[in-house]
Amino acid sequence: MGKVIISGLVNVETTVKVREFPIPYYPIDFSTDGVSTGVSGVGYNLARAFQKLGDNVSVISFIGEDEEGDRIEREFNSYGIETKGIKKELKKTPQSVILYEASGRRQCYCDLKDVQEHSYQMDDGIEELEHADLLCACNINFSRSLLQEAKKRNVLIATDVHVLGDIEDEYNKEFMEAADILFLSDENIPSSPEEFIIELKNRYNIKIIVIGLGKKGALLYSREKDRIIHIGAVTTRNVINTVGAGDSLFSSFLHCYIKGLDEIEAIKYAVTFASYKIGDNGGAVGFLSEDELFSLSKKLTYDIKEVRYKG
Repeated sequence: MGKVIISGLVNVETTVKVREFPIPYYPIDFSTDGVSTGVSGVGYNLARAFQKLGDNVSVISFIGEDEEGDRIEREFNSYGIETKGIKKELKKTPQSVILYEASGRRQCYCDLKDVQEHSYQMDDGIEELEHADLLCACNINFSRSLLQEAKKRNVLIATDVHVLGDIEDEYNKEFMEAADILFLSDENIPSSPEEFIIELKNRYNIKIIVIGLGKKGALLYSREKDRIIHIGAVTTRNVINTVGAGDSLFSSFLHCYIKGLDEIEAIKYAVTFASYKIGDNGGAVGFLSEDELFSLSKKLTYDIKEVRYKG
């Protein structure tokens, strides 16, 4: 069991199933079980995934002193997830709306409220950080103060910058400079994933870089072994909603890695975990336990290839 500290956004999320993208205009549309609301956000999604896999989890975040904030507290408490690091200091709790279609494609609207104006003071969490195996520092402003504190204590730092179009991106640069493990999506990269991963590894001293490729699987760079590996996606059940797929890939890889598994084994289990997760609706549901993950993986065949590169 690993000790994981997660610093990330927590919000109330509404998912809406739509007929297609782009959405044609009509004044009203009716559905059955097409609209649902629950607690989500990267911080919550990761916490639930790590906990399901068997890790000891603490969450650092900000919410509002309002009905949505109360709902979030109740949700965490119902799962026995530590909430003393969640501060009720926002004017309102962040909210999001996710539109998704039958193929799994989605469009996200995230209202951060005033969360980006807040910073986290580590006075209350120093002792907890001392005993952590991993800090998941999501790329939100209040995570920045934790990066150097974790570095001082030799705590493994992982971050997911999600959508990145420039390796010198000013907003995400601090996170990439601090990260031991970096995840991102291929959705906005200006070159091929292979070229972009080489640029990143040459610019930053990151141990492991993973680019999620959606239906094409994932690309992994290991500095220790100085190689790039491509792993194809696997199919475990029908896709319902791809929201939270990246969070699932991220959390399951990290769980396996801090458990001591080789990074190739870890990414194999991660694509399996993410594949199963997107067969459910919502960012924080559809997770496998560690035993379920390992058992399911034995039934699958993986396409793993080394990518040759120079530089």
